[in-house]
Amino acid sequence: MLLAVDTSTAQIGLGLYDGAQVMAESIWYSRQHHTVELAPALSELLHRVGVKITDVQALGIAIGPGSFTALRVGLALVKGLALSRKLPIVGIPTLDVLAAGQPAMQLPLVALLQAGRGRLAVGSYKPTPVSSPGDLAWTSQGAAEIMTIEALADAIESPTLVAGELSAAERQRLARKKVNVVLAPPAQCVRRPAVLAQLAWVRWKEGRLDDAASLAPIYLQLPQPMAT
Repeated sequence: MLLAVDTSTAQIGLGLYDGAQVMAESIWYSRQHHTVELAPALSELLHRVGVKITDVQALGIAIGPGSFTALRVGLALVKGLALSRKLPIVGIPTLDVLAAGQPAMQLPLVALLQAGRGRLAVGSYKPTPVSSPGDLAWTSQGAAEIMTIEALADAIESPTLVAGELSAAERQRLARKKVNVVLAPPAQCVRRPAVLAQLAWVRWKEGRLDDAASLAPIYLQLPQPMAT
């Protein structure tokens, strides 16, 4: 059994996955109460499906980008479990979780998260063939960036799928570029802890683990102005 935890932004997610099915999944928006909400929510999730924390064999954690405080809450919980119970831990970039939840198509993908103060954390992906003929998967195209919605809209110059945390106003701004922006529906823009769990499960089974003591969140810095 693998426990997946995502506290990257105001959206919090917990998932339990046994390699064959998603045993439980919980997603909610917190009003900056991650610290007091996360542990009780985990206890409730485990109780609901009759799973004990001793049944958990591995841990998956979304490592950002995202909110500084929110990311640290999730990492603190997962690191505590990993170190106290000697459990393997796998960190997955949060934008990779969002991208993996999108149906692959012959378009580039922009995945994004709210980064505060009207800014977005933006990652670019392209569809690439996988083992089965005709199947595609999203491949990251470099490090994520911090952008405003205006800068993102201006940067999209060819048909592109856009998915992620967007306000109504931001969706309207991108919708003006009808030729180039294909907006994923809101239900498709929710980060699924089940997807995080599946990604972490594969890495766990392949032995690609992270060190619990040194695993750190991904924080994005604003571009520095050029010195004059």
